[in-house]
Amino acid sequence: MEETLVNQNWDVIVVGGGAAGLSAALTLGRSLRRVVVIDSGSPRNRFAAHMHSVLGNEGTDPAALIAQGREEAASYGVQFVDDTVISVQAGERTVTVATAQGALTGRALIVATGLTDELPDIPGLAEHWGTNVLHCPYCHGWEVKGTRIGVLGASSMSAHQAQLVRQWTDRLTFFTAGSGALDPELAERLRARDVELIDTPVAEVVSDGQRLTGVRLEDGQTIELDAIFTAPRPRPHDEFLAELGLDRVENPVGSFLAVDATGRTSNPRIWAIGNVVNPAANVPISIGGGALTGGVVNMELVTEDFDAAVAESHAAANGDASGHDHADEGSGSAAQHWEARYSESDRIWSGRVNPAVADAVADLPVGSALDLGCGEGGDAVWLAEQGWTVDAVDISPTAVRRGAAGAVERGVADQLTWHDADLSEWEPKAGFDLVTASYLHSDADLPRVEILRRASSWVKPGGCLLIVSHVFESEADIPPWARHNESAHDHAHDLRMTPGEEVAQLGLDPDEWTAEVQEIRRREATGPDGQTGYVKDGVSLLRRARRL
Repeated sequence: MEETLVNQNWDVIVVGGGAAGLSAALTLGRSLRRVVVIDSGSPRNRFAAHMHSVLGNEGTDPAALIAQGREEAASYGVQFVDDTVISVQAGERTVTVATAQGALTGRALIVATGLTDELPDIPGLAEHWGTNVLHCPYCHGWEVKGTRIGVLGASSMSAHQAQLVRQWTDRLTFFTAGSGALDPELAERLRARDVELIDTPVAEVVSDGQRLTGVRLEDGQTIELDAIFTAPRPRPHDEFLAELGLDRVENPVGSFLAVDATGRTSNPRIWAIGNVVNPAANVPISIGGGALTGGVVNMELVTEDFDAAVAESHAAANGDASGHDHADEGSGSAAQHWEARYSESDRIWSGRVNPAVADAVADLPVGSALDLGCGEGGDAVWLAEQGWTVDAVDISPTAVRRGAAGAVERGVADQLTWHDADLSEWEPKAGFDLVTASYLHSDADLPRVEILRRASSWVKPGGCLLIVSHVFESEADIPPWARHNESAHDHAHDLRMTPGEEVAQLGLDPDEWTAEVQEIRRREATGPDGQTGYVKDGVSLLRRARRL
């Protein structure tokens, strides 16, 4: 995947480039949204040569509609990635989609991945799927009207299908064995309209080498037919969402994601449309659903943009009223400051693990870990490589996106959950065996002590809290690449505390916590300009008592 695609801040990621997904992408592209469509190239209707009941496109090849839809969406700036989605991580403000080629992050996700039709296991049936073996009479009934048609029972819904197909022919045979015992009243109803009922199971679909000619029953009898309708079991392509635990609904044909009238799932940033949630949706229904959801998603983002602008305006007003100029901190709020910092270049940090973290964790038993202020994910990804199950959280969506992409590249995406959130407000859903906070310092306002104090409560009994901090015992500890930076001297003045003094600020219960490591370590480091020097790290590894 191109690096430019990975590093873009997408508004909406659409997974699935069929009729529903392209319709949503077109609507969003025309709304000036940054949209990327990830498509595996396997639409449900690829077995059919023509579409029907599609206004303005009657009889069109489905592949031609897709090609035209791509061209139209691309004309409004929509980008395309030919790939398959592996997994999805949903944060408070973004959604990260991992594919075989890399990871993409957006503010919203639309799932339009369709489904697979699982046919009854009868020899010869699949070979004629989409030509003479059909499922939707509205799509294909006209083409076989008046011919010898069989309805192959496959579920309790097959009797309904038989009644419907009778509209297109008076020569209809219903093979009931695969749909269970037929209610006597329903059987009478079907016979009243001259539907032939056969309860002997179908053993094989026969053909003349090209066209279907009929079926052979288990008793050896052959029934001549020109077409067969059946109701396949739909298997929605939503397995990549399994880790999110989204709400589902059960119906007579299977289990599907639960969505509201706009397609929104139980996650406020994820929508699902088309056949992945509605197996009965044909092409025009899918197009309409995509247009509706595209408009709804755009309005959600519009509302979010205005909410953010109002909050920023209020923050600026409060700062002015108190005589405190947020510009002195670099870029207003901590969220704005760090997002601007990460967005100004392709990468800030090396991607390697902090040596102090690697050393402190080396002898700990592997378990669940939380990396606070994970940045671009160097520590979090390394922990996953060691076998830890990791939650990584940072205030910058760009940093989180890069971390998620790095996890995909290094093959550990399934062991990490990424969150872009304000640490002063974020709450995990469970405790952790290890909570790490490396260099959780900020030029912009960030309640560091409060965050660390809250983080200590997320450590499981017997688990550890690891804090790694910059330490400047004197001006000489400022690295050479920062000595001419006035703000660096001001920052150094605020970081003179020893690890012991820093931990004392947290006010942890001494009967509950034991300091296993509490020391200052000097190490060699390389600055942004390639200049080498030495820095000091304050390292505190605190263990929580097993019984509280």
